[in-house]
Parts: sequence; structure tokens; C-alpha cells
Amino acid sequence: MRYERLRRVDELLKREISAFCERNIARELTGLLTITQVKTSSDLRHARVYYSVLGPPAAAETALDRLKQYRPDMQHQIAVAVQLKFTPVLTFHTDHSPEHGDHVLSILDELHLLDPEPGEPAPPTDEPT
Repeated sequence: MRYERLRRVDELLKREISAFCERNIARELTGLLTITQVKTSSDLRHARVYYSVLGPPAAAETALDRLKQYRPDMQHQIAVAVQLKFTPVLTFHTDHSPEHGDHVLSILDELHLLDPEPGEPAPPTDEPT
């Protein structure tokens, strides 16, 4: 039951933070900012906000600067919109999972290029059979 509540709080915070970013931060960025995940501590006093930025490398730095700049306003909005005993202190962390996913896909593409198509003979190798 406790973990279910944490999951619901995480999703609610993610929705509120995403909406705040869309209204206040998105127009200041050259890349596309996405809040990918929120992980709240078990006492609900701290929340780690994971984000990714699609765009030039400088856009990620700008996004982090804006997130830190708007953090007090964001926390105030959360305090107004979400009824919790304590408003969690937000910390921001880059989510590298999109880059890891792209890397895995590129490896799979390379492996696919090495595999022959069905019905085609395998390329000859120098190894004796």
C-alpha cells in the first residue's frame, strides 16, 4: 500500500512539474525538455526529478540552469496544487536512458547488418570447417 502511494505521488509530481515546465520554461529553451521520471523519498520530503533534452548539447545545460532557477516557483506551484503534509525539495538529474537506448539500437543495427538475410548464403570466412 505504501509503495502504491509513492508511485501515485511520483506520477502526480511528474504531471505538475511537466505542466509547469511547459508553461514557464519551454519557450526559453532551444531543445525539447521532457520530465521522464520523478522518484520521491519514502518520507516525501525529497524528490529527484529526471529530465532529458532533445536538441543541441548546450540545450541540456540551459535546461538545467532554468530548472534550478525556477525551482522555488515550481515548488510553490506543487504546494498549491498537491495536498501533501510537506512539499518535497526538488533536485534535478539528467536522464541518460534515451542515449543508452540509442546506443543499444545502433548496436542491434550493426548486428543486423552482419547477419545474412534469410535464404542468402552466409559470407565466406577464413576459418576452416
